[in-house]
Amino acid sequence: MSAKEQIEALRKELHQHNYNYYVLNQPTISDYEFDQKMHELEELEQQHPEYADPNSPTQRVGSDLNQSFKQVPHKYPMLSLANTYNEGEVRDFYERIRSGLEGEDFDIVAEMKYDGLSISLTYVDGKLTQAVTRGDGVVGDDVTANVRTIRSIPLQLKEGSGYPHEFEIRGEILMPWTSFEALNAEREAKEEPLFANPRNAASGTLKSQKSELVAARKLDAYLYYLIVPENASVQQPSLGGMADLFGGVEEQPFSNDYHYEGLMQAKQWGFKISEGMKKCKTIDEILDFINYWDKERKNLPVATDGIVLKVNSLRQQRHLGYTAKSPRWAIAYKFKAERECTRLNEVTYQVGRTGAITPVANMDPVQLAGTIVKRASLHNADIIEELDLYVGDMVYVEKGGEIIPKVVGVDKSQRVPGMQKVAFITTCPECGAPLVRYEGEAAHYCPNDSGCPPQIKGRIEHYISRKAMNIDSLGPETVDDFYQRGLIHDIADLYTLTVAQVAGYNKNRVVSATKAVQAIQDSVNVPFERVVFAIGIRFVGETTAKLLARKFKSMDALRQASLEQLLDVDGVGQVIAESVIRYFADAKNNDIIDRLAAAGVQMRMSDEELADHTDKLAGQSIVISGVFERHSRDEYKAMIEKHGGKNVGSISAKTSFVLAGDNMGPAKLEKAQKLGVKIVKEDDFLQMLT
Repeated sequence: MSAKEQIEALRKELHQHNYNYYVLNQPTISDYEFDQKMHELEELEQQHPEYADPNSPTQRVGSDLNQSFKQVPHKYPMLSLANTYNEGEVRDFYERIRSGLEGEDFDIVAEMKYDGLSISLTYVDGKLTQAVTRGDGVVGDDVTANVRTIRSIPLQLKEGSGYPHEFEIRGEILMPWTSFEALNAEREAKEEPLFANPRNAASGTLKSQKSELVAARKLDAYLYYLIVPENASVQQPSLGGMADLFGGVEEQPFSNDYHYEGLMQAKQWGFKISEGMKKCKTIDEILDFINYWDKERKNLPVATDGIVLKVNSLRQQRHLGYTAKSPRWAIAYKFKAERECTRLNEVTYQVGRTGAITPVANMDPVQLAGTIVKRASLHNADIIEELDLYVGDMVYVEKGGEIIPKVVGVDKSQRVPGMQKVAFITTCPECGAPLVRYEGEAAHYCPNDSGCPPQIKGRIEHYISRKAMNIDSLGPETVDDFYQRGLIHDIADLYTLTVAQVAGYNKNRVVSATKAVQAIQDSVNVPFERVVFAIGIRFVGETTAKLLARKFKSMDALRQASLEQLLDVDGVGQVIAESVIRYFADAKNNDIIDRLAAAGVQMRMSDEELADHTDKLAGQSIVISGVFERHSRDEYKAMIEKHGGKNVGSISAKTSFVLAGDNMGPAKLEKAQKLGVKIVKEDDFLQMLT
C-alpha cells in the first residue's frame, strides 16, 4: 500500500471513529487505540506534506496562531424566528398555518431550540469548505478554522451515503454543561470573570483568535436545517453497462421535499441531528411535545430554551413565505424561566474595578437550568430593600433566559420570628472606606480607588486588557502575583518591572518573564485614545475615551479641562464630566500619569492621527448595513469615528443616514424608508470624505 493510500485509509477510519464517539456515543475502540492511529497518521502526514488536507482528523487540535475573521455574505439570509410564550400563541400559529394553506393537510415538525451560537456549514463533494456565523443574518464571520476542531461536525461525509455535490446545513454550536462547569471552575481558580451561561461561553470560544483554544474547550454541535440548491444532483454508483466495468458513477437528481426527511438523510451522511424531533399532525400532539420537554430538558447534556415548530413540507413553506424579519412557516416557543426555592444563608459584597459594590446572595445549593447554583446577584441596595430580605429566608431563584441566576422573590410564609433583616453595608468590605452613592446611580461605590486592593488590581487588569493597552502576556493571575509580591501598586509600576523581578527565584520563568517585560515595553506605542480608556477613569468607556482624546488631543489638555469644556463634548454628560474632574483632582492619579509619560506611554495624538481626523461627519449618527466592496465594515466604522461621526447600531428618527452596501438588511431598509432616513451608497460615502 502506498503512503497516499495509507493516509487516506487512516483518515477514513479515524473519521468513522470520531463519528462513533462524538455523534453516536458508541465508541468501538479504546482511547489508547485511537491515539495510536492518530499518531501514525500524524507521522505519515509529516513525512508526506504533499498530501496535506485541512479536513484531516489531525487538524482537529487547532492552531496557536492568531487569525482574523473575514466577513462573508450568506447565500441565503439567516432570519430569526418569531417568539411565542404560551399555549394560546401556539394555537394561533397553528391556525394561521391552516388558514394560509387553505385547508390543505400539513405536518408540523417540533424540535428542540438549542441555546448556542448559530452556524452555517457549506459542504462541497462531501468536504467541509466553509463555516460562517449568523452575524446580522446577511453577513457573518468565517470561522472555518475553529469549527474544524469541533469533533461532532464531520469534516468528510460518509462515502456513498447519497449527499448532493454542494449544500448548506445550519445548526447550533454549543458548550455542554460539563465543559461549561469545568471552564468556569478553571476561571474561578484563576480569579478570572466567569461566563454567564454556556451560550456566552460557546460564542466567546468560537470567536477566539486561536483554534487551539477552541479545540481544548470541547464544543458540540446539533444541526437542524438543510438547504440544497434547486436542480442539485448526487453521484450514485452506476447500475450497469460499460461504466460498471470502470467503476463508473452516474448523476441522479437529489430529492429534498420535506424538512424532517431531509434531516434524516443528513443523519445518514454523518451529521449530529437531535433525537428530540417529532412530526405532529394536531395541535394536541404539539402541546404534548412542549409539555414533555419542558420537564425532560433538565436532563439534556446541553442548554435549551424552547421548542421550534416548522411546517414540514418545503413546498408549503415556500407558499407561506416570509415577513421582513422571520418565516411565516416557523415559530419558537420559549420556555418560562426555571425557578427554584432555597434558603438564603448570607449576603456578601464584592468590590469591582470601578469600586462598585455588588451584593451576592449565598444560598443552599439548588439545581437550576442544568447547573448547581449557590450564589446569585442581588444587584444593589434598592433590590434588597424591594425584596425585603431576611437572613434565613426561603427565596425564589430564577435564570432569566437560562443566564445569570437572580433572586426574584421571597416565600414570606416560611419566615420565623427572630430572623435578621438584611441591611446594605455602609463601608467598603475590603478597605473600610465609607461608601458613596452618586446622583442617578443605583450602585454604591468605594471612593478609595487608589488604596482599595480589588480596585487597584482591577484597574491594572483593565489597563492590560485587549481593548486598552493589549499587554497579552499578562493576565489576572499574573497581576495578582505581582501585587502580592509587592512588585506593583499601580499601573505605572508595570514599566519599572525587570526580568529578574518577574522571574524571581524560579529560573524556569526567565523566558516567560522576558516576554512579559517586552510586551509591557511594546505597549508604549498604543495610540493615545486607547491610553485615555486604559487609565480607568470611572464611567469613561471605550467610546467616550475616543471622544475625549479627539476633542482635547493631549493628556495635559484633558486634565486641565473645565467642567464646561467637558460638557461641550458630544456624548459626555454631567456624571462623566464630574468623574473626569475628580480623577485629575487626585494627586496620586496625576503622579501615575506623569510616571506613564516618563516611561514613554503616548500622551497625545500623533501628527499622523491628527492629519487623518476631520469634522466632516461631526454630530452625525450613522448606521452601517450590508456588504461592501472597497473596505470592511470595521474599516468604515473607523472612518466614521476619524471624521467626527458616531456609529450607532439601530435606525431611529435621530439617525443621520445609513451607509448601505449590497444585501442591506430588509428590516433596516424598511425602517429607514418609513422614517425618511437617507440611504448613502459606498462610493457616495467615500466621496463625502475626500
